Amino acid sequence: MKKHNFYAGPSILNRGVIENTANAVLDFAGTGLSVLEVSHRGKEFDAVMTEAQQLFKELLDVPEGYEVLFLGGGASLQFYMIPLNLLKKKAAYLNTGTWATNAIKQAGYVDKVFGTKTEVLASSEDKNFTYVPKNFTIPEDVDYFHYTSNNTIYGTEIRKDFDCKTRLICDMSSDIFSRPIDVSKYDAIYGGAQKNLAPAGVTFVIVRKDALGQVDRPLPTMLDYNTHIKKGSMFNTPPVLPIYTALQTLKWYKQLGGVKVLEKRNLEKAETLYSEIDRNKLFRGTVAEEDRSIMNVCFVMKDEYKELEPEFATFAAERGMIGIKGHRSVGGFRASLYNALELEDVKALVATMQEFEKKH
Repeated sequence: MKKHNFYAGPSILNRGVIENTANAVLDFAGTGLSVLEVSHRGKEFDAVMTEAQQLFKELLDVPEGYEVLFLGGGASLQFYMIPLNLLKKKAAYLNTGTWATNAIKQAGYVDKVFGTKTEVLASSEDKNFTYVPKNFTIPEDVDYFHYTSNNTIYGTEIRKDFDCKTRLICDMSSDIFSRPIDVSKYDAIYGGAQKNLAPAGVTFVIVRKDALGQVDRPLPTMLDYNTHIKKGSMFNTPPVLPIYTALQTLKWYKQLGGVKVLEKRNLEKAETLYSEIDRNKLFRGTVAEEDRSIMNVCFVMKDEYKELEPEFATFAAERGMIGIKGHRSVGGFRASLYNALELEDVKALVATMQEFEKKH
């Protein structure tokens, strides 16, 4: 039975990417050694790092003046590194979910130590993060405005690049490479790579170089972006295997035709599943329609069928649907439609939902 992988993260990788990685685990670049055991400073891996950074820039059309970094620590470490490096006096945040909340919390630690101020411009917590706030103005007197583009847990997404007169920062952990973005509008874009790029263990950062060096506080060496820029993401030993896999994913993206093609694929997958959720008598979506994520689709049973949720979970699992249990904050179900997921997987889930509907 074919397995259909809807896990929210770590999540599905393209089969060819997995096979290329597996081959490198056995014999990396013809060295006769595993990628797990070679020096990160050897010419073979140095070529991997260089190509991954270049291809990352090519696919997202990253302008001159930016660097792409591959670091450890996950997006959670970036929640602290961003304000530590960029917050001089005041920052503004948009709160759209758990990860945005965590980013705000970490900026608060910088406030406590250095006397800065972090403001929450708007929040959707009042309705359990089921919508994206709209009626707010980004102030011009802040050092930066930070938002999280995709809400992995609750299933909302901001699929646009904000226009603002201050520095713009975004956590794109779960929707990077899912749509074209205008990188020139941002001073930093970051994210954990375990959704649309690589296995867990590597974090990507796109940072505008002239945004750095503006704070007068001493920065710990490992938490200073300039440290990693100067050393080409190799100040310390980088996460070698995830970076190798990231390169294979980036090559696959280019082979497919780039980010515009990926967006078209993703929109078709999302439309296929949301249409069934809206049609099916048993299910309903959990977020405002205009804010629905094309990466993480959250849905529950309608109130009159609520008792059927455990039965459907078992029914779906028996048909190869993996990872569709909703986060405990939302309940119900969540299907993650990341780039590597194929339309046939979504159609299989839709067919399962229709079959279950016929039973009831």
